Amino acid sequence: MRTATVVGGGPAGLIAAEVLAGAGVAVTVYDRMPSVPRKFLLAGHGGLNITHSEGREPMLSRYGPSADRLAPVLAAFGPEELREWCAGLGEPTMVGSSGRVFPRSFRATPLARAWLARLTDLGVRLERRQRWTGWTDDGARLVLTADDGATTEVAGDVTVFALGGASWPRLGADGGWVEAFAERGVAVAPLRPANVGVRVAWSPDVAERFAGVPLKQVGLAVRGHGRPVRGDAMVTRTGLEGGPVYAIGAAIRDALDGEGCVLEVDLRPDLTAAQLADRLRRRRPKDSGSTWLRRSIGLDPVSIALLREAGGGALPTDAAAAAALAKAVPVTVTATMPIDRAISTAGGVAWSEVDGSLMLRRMPGTFLAGEMLDWEAPTGGYLLQASFSTGVVAARGALSWLEGRQVR
Repeated sequence: MRTATVVGGGPAGLIAAEVLAGAGVAVTVYDRMPSVPRKFLLAGHGGLNITHSEGREPMLSRYGPSADRLAPVLAAFGPEELREWCAGLGEPTMVGSSGRVFPRSFRATPLARAWLARLTDLGVRLERRQRWTGWTDDGARLVLTADDGATTEVAGDVTVFALGGASWPRLGADGGWVEAFAERGVAVAPLRPANVGVRVAWSPDVAERFAGVPLKQVGLAVRGHGRPVRGDAMVTRTGLEGGPVYAIGAAIRDALDGEGCVLEVDLRPDLTAAQLADRLRRRRPKDSGSTWLRRSIGLDPVSIALLREAGGGALPTDAAAAAALAKAVPVTVTATMPIDRAISTAGGVAWSEVDGSLMLRRMPGTFLAGEMLDWEAPTGGYLLQASFSTGVVAARGALSWLEGRQVR
């Protein structure tokens, strides 16, 4: 009987195991955690956003430079196929007002429970508390180390690696695989935080008064790097978090790698600077600066505090200057938050190292899936979608490789 070894029990690894086992392959999944899929379950705590309902081209654009490589992958197993898969497990999906797709229960637990039951029915073995530490000297077998230090050497006819990035070390995704792959000559782009907050050196007043207060429906852009992204950003004691921050994460990293990063916050993206200035010219004589900004253009206290930060503690008094500042409040970013505070990871095995079936060119019969590959995406269902899609394509590639070897 043909055999497969899957290393990593997250969504990419488990869907690969399902596809392989469904084709009659004996599959064993090895994972370092005591239960699987940990990260999948954690992602569902606030409502499991499993994919997105937008069209093919807008969705592909979310993957940035990796869009061309992921296009055939998502074509093979895209949002509709993922939604059908959920329904087949007894968890039909629904589309939220933002276009995001959720199980109707909004929870990950029922879906995970049904999925593990299906894998059991397919004969998939789950070996937990087993950390992959590399290959034997001849590269023929995998070396796994248990919690008690005992080592095991295993080999299958094919291997699928789905070890994730480095953003969830407490859930097993710590990037510990990078060194072993690099030692085998595999090119790996450095793992960096993605979908992560940024550090800002707020004044004590902002840090203490406004930590946890949202900047609602603002526009956010990196100065000199593209158009603003709209959404709610959250002020924290040490910086900014939230969807629009995550969406421009690659531009933030690029700017930090260069001469520095300044975010421009558009506090009233639905109005032009000219419209704001016109409203601001109607100031009442006795209005204070903050009352003027609140009455004239509807700024809330946290937005006014950002204007003060930009002015060194003072608010602008001229209508045109105030309008221009409200449209592009400069916020200097000193760094991103560390990778263990990130939702996901950028970087990974270079696309040049794998073929169209996601098989390592240097190691025939070894396939990669999920965040181990060098792609990134914003939150909104795109991360899970690409993880599932690459898992399916890697498994199908493994099956084709097995069939081709049998023929030879």
